[in-house]
Amino acid sequence: MLDRRALALAVLCFSFSAVAGEPPTVAEAEAFLKNAEQRLLQLSVEAGRADWVKLNFITEDTELLAAKADERAINAGVELAKQAVRFDKLTLPEGLARKMKLLKNGLTLATPSDPKESEQLTRITSAMEGMYGKGKDCRPGQDGKEKCRDLGDLSKILATSRSYDELLDAWTGWHAISRPMRKDFVTYVALANKGARELGFADTGAMWRSKYDMPPDAFSEELDRLWEQVKPLYLSLHAYVRAKLREKYGDRVPASGPIPAHLLGNMWAQEWGNIYPLVAPAGADPGYDLTQILKSRKTNDQQMVKYGEAFFTSLGFAPLPETFWKRSLFLKPRDREVVCHASAWDVDAVNDLRIKMCIDVTAEDFSTIHHELGHNFYQRAYNEQPYLFRESANDGFHEAVGDTIALSVTPEYLVKLGLLEKAPDTSKDIGLLLDKALEKIAFLPFGLVIDQWRWKVFSGQIPPEKYNEAWWELRKRYQGIAPPVARNEQDFDPGAKFHVAGNVPYMRYFLADILQFQFHRALAGIAGCKGPLNRCSIYGNKEAGSRLNAMLSMGSSRPWPEALAALTGQRQMDATAIRDYFAPLQKWLDEQNKGKPVGW
Repeated sequence: MLDRRALALAVLCFSFSAVAGEPPTVAEAEAFLKNAEQRLLQLSVEAGRADWVKLNFITEDTELLAAKADERAINAGVELAKQAVRFDKLTLPEGLARKMKLLKNGLTLATPSDPKESEQLTRITSAMEGMYGKGKDCRPGQDGKEKCRDLGDLSKILATSRSYDELLDAWTGWHAISRPMRKDFVTYVALANKGARELGFADTGAMWRSKYDMPPDAFSEELDRLWEQVKPLYLSLHAYVRAKLREKYGDRVPASGPIPAHLLGNMWAQEWGNIYPLVAPAGADPGYDLTQILKSRKTNDQQMVKYGEAFFTSLGFAPLPETFWKRSLFLKPRDREVVCHASAWDVDAVNDLRIKMCIDVTAEDFSTIHHELGHNFYQRAYNEQPYLFRESANDGFHEAVGDTIALSVTPEYLVKLGLLEKAPDTSKDIGLLLDKALEKIAFLPFGLVIDQWRWKVFSGQIPPEKYNEAWWELRKRYQGIAPPVARNEQDFDPGAKFHVAGNVPYMRYFLADILQFQFHRALAGIAGCKGPLNRCSIYGNKEAGSRLNAMLSMGSSRPWPEALAALTGQRQMDATAIRDYFAPLQKWLDEQNKGKPVGW
């Protein structure tokens, strides 16, 4: 590890050369980047360990320690990004030029140069994440004693209850936890924008969009193109679900308007799979319930993770390191508060891989585990790259890899695992496809809304006094969703979503929803699958695994179109793979919607 005094001297020398006006050289740029990578790696590991402790032992002390570690890492990234500007006019070899670009464009939070403002910003971001993690709906019970429900408790109600009023109570209870964030969020936006402008970006949203190997405006146009490719399928699904919910809840669900947000089985109405029993086609029962199968076999949390690991090893990937099993968090502790939001960790940027989640033995968590392990196997695949290339081709790639594997969790795969005796006939595929669409297609517009809202907030197009109003306008425009009760600007409903409270860009999830089907279509072809795309599984196919690893091991060393082409042969993201996968369902939905309103 680089000696800190030597590092300080190196940085001082670079700064002095810049002040003295000496023209930079390629050798200086190379030395600068080498020192920058060593410094960022050291600070990243320190911050990663502090953040792990904070999220697993939520106290004021751990929040403060993590905020300090995050501040050091963020400030170093900002400082180095500013110093990198000195080399802008220097012609660099391709690899160095890409590193320099990633150094400047890789930040999600740029702290202002003023030390007090920098400390304030990192303290606020840590506090908002802590508010979310500690959030509870607390009310007096019938015995007069206060009773509290956390997100897990409330989410289970949203997932399982069919009582309109009980669902409403749980929804409003959780959305109250974010009201105290509003004031801090306004300050966070102002300070984050100030830091981004010091780096030469118009605002924080423009800084986030700059990392996609295309101009920010061109990236926004690309998102519009992809959304238009999938919008017809979403509209058909929305219309069908709305009609079914109207059968259940009557006039409280409008015939042609947006759907009340609390009726879709998920706290944020982002995935609708939990209401499948309410909307399932007649006679389309696939004949099995994966949740019940897992529970009947007394599957525990570690066995759930072992299933996910086994899929990757069947493709030729090495097993996870022993430290993964010792250091990960699989179950919610009984003695302390933790952030249960599932996440994957690469603490030392080499092999200290972990996941953190509060596992329930359900089909949903079975899929989530595959998703999180996708991050871990990706992280290890590129761990021999230089530090600045130890990242996915773009952040959508990282989110897509695990979900691509989850698309191979087909009935035929479950038979191979011994979880099913026989795969259901393909005549049952409409039910299977509808269930998958309630997860994947329902999510697409939500994946757009989070950052569409934040980008407009960062740019000033949405002022603080319109935060909540604009949030629900966007959700109506893209999702056809409405709040179940009147909302006002005392509410701060965006903050009830972890990624807003935690300063985590969200567009990666929309891109992942597109890319995973594009990856799956390509891998299915490599594996020689001849059947319907939704029945293709690459489990056990070493050729598909080798091709996948070729893309993963590139990290971010090349622009994402090249990484995409390495696997798919295409250089442009293509949502037609989604339409291919769900083609039988699209036809069926259109038949069901004949004579009924579509849209809102």
